[in-house]
Amino acid sequence: MYNFFVESSDKKDNRYFISGDDYNHIKNVLRMSVGDTFLVSCDGASDLCRLAAIESDTIVAEIIEENYQNTNLPISIHLFQGLPKSDKLELIIQKTVELGVASITPVAMKRSIVKLDDKKKKTKRERWQAIAAAAAKQSKRSVIPELCEVLSYKQFIEKAKDLDLLLVPYECADKMAATVDALSQIKIGMNIGIIIGPEGGFDETEINLAKEAGGKIISLGERILRTETAAITATAMCMLYSEIKL
Repeated sequence: MYNFFVESSDKKDNRYFISGDDYNHIKNVLRMSVGDTFLVSCDGASDLCRLAAIESDTIVAEIIEENYQNTNLPISIHLFQGLPKSDKLELIIQKTVELGVASITPVAMKRSIVKLDDKKKKTKRERWQAIAAAAAKQSKRSVIPELCEVLSYKQFIEKAKDLDLLLVPYECADKMAATVDALSQIKIGMNIGIIIGPEGGFDETEINLAKEAGGKIISLGERILRTETAAITATAMCMLYSEIKL
């Protein structure tokens, strides 16, 4: 079933009024007809709707059932990703949005290969947000995760202090027992942070700063994972532990 995101201003009484790119997609690409059903997500909730009318520039969707499904995790996962090459970050965004992250923040780290100036940061962020939106639609998310502006590592550390739990996957961590112990601390409603190193990994000073900020050093297994694999794996672990506790 297709899913479309709208603003609260697009809702009037028991109907949504969809325009712009989604209007074109519904009418000309999907060639949907009056009576077809689809999901409309607004303000964190997904309603089951019926196509009631196709007007000159607007799709009118009538709500059949409110809060039809809830795909939100019972925790908020905030992924802080050491800035990798752009194609890798695009994969990370797509897959972690599918897994349920609440936000993704690229972090410029000592061993980051990619360096972005202010102009590139703005352009890239717009593209990254579009990728997040497409992944949210595909995975039937009821919200589109935010792609935050690129932070320095120092700025990340300041943000980390406000989290309920910070997980730091690190190749030099102890065995999986430390990982299980950290994940077992997850409780419904928590704000969980995950910081992933870039292609070159963490600098030791970065690990020390993460520890000082309360970060839990964890292992993702005996094998050395690529940065994109690590991000997906750590997110999936948090998803599993949070949904087990539902």
